Parts: sequence; C-alpha cells; structure tokens
Amino acid sequence: MPASTTIEVVGVKQTINSLRKIDPQLQKDFKADATAIAQPAINAGKKVYQTVPISNFANDWNNKTATGSRRIKGFSVDKAQSGVKMRFDTRRNAVGVILIEQKDQAAAIFEQAGRKNSGGRLDNSLRIAGYPVSAGRTRLIGPAVYKARRGIEAEMTKMIAKTMRVVQAGL
Repeated sequence: MPASTTIEVVGVKQTINSLRKIDPQLQKDFKADATAIAQPAINAGKKVYQTVPISNFANDWNNKTATGSRRIKGFSVDKAQSGVKMRFDTRRNAVGVILIEQKDQAAAIFEQAGRKNSGGRLDNSLRIAGYPVSAGRTRLIGPAVYKARRGIEAEMTKMIAKTMRVVQAGL
C-alpha cells in the first residue's frame, strides 16, 4: 500500500516559499508579475520626491552618537526617487509580505524624523534604510503608496489565488 501525504498551503508567505520547492522558475515568475502589478504604487512613491524638502538638507551632516560620529549623505532628489524599492519578506515573523520601502538614508530620515509615535511622544528611534514603516508614520511616501495601493489590490489578489492553485496542484 503506497503512502501519500497532503500538504496544504495556507497563506501568501507559504505560497511564495513553496514555489521555490516546486520549481525555482515559478518563484521568479511570481516575483516578476507581482513587481509589474505593484509598479503604479512604486511610481507613486517615486513621484512625491520633486524638490529638496528643507533648505540646507542637501548638505552632508555628521550623526554624533556615544560611540563616535557617522557621516550621512545629504538629500538628493535623484537618490530619493531611485531609493523607492519593492521587497518580498517571507520570514516567519514578518509583518508584510510585499513591502515598498525607501532605501535612501537621507530620504528615510526625512520621512520619519520627529514624527510622533502612538503614545504621543516624539519618536527619535529612526528605523531607516530597509526597515518597513507603519501607516501614518511617514511624510510623503506613505500617503502616496497607500493611495495607489487600492488600485493594485484586486490584481494582486487574483494573481496570488492563481499561484496558490498552481502550488496546490504541484504538491
């Protein structure tokens, strides 16, 4: 009597991770399709950076800490626009799966520095350059991406459902 097992994929993270096990090309195709669908939100995030937001913000500055000082490059519109990236995060403890982030350090600092946290206190613990930010915590990129997000959710949901069916059939 042959043994059989059934593996059920529950969510998006598991689907993306299962694609690699079935066929690595499926995972590459999924990521390419998702990036193409999310392109309007990425473009909206890039469009908000048109000018240097604060006078003298384009100059380099030193970030003095207890362990020394670190030079931070000044704000550049070109670098801020090219710093808007999409990333897949399928780690077990990840909050989101598909993230649109600001990778440019000066733009990320401008987005979050001095913003109030949920307790009403100023949040000076910057999470910059590669770390996701929560809704309502950014000045420019958050509102632009959330506005464009609504237009891509239906297409992304259809693509994820189709991919889940492929994964279920492949397992």
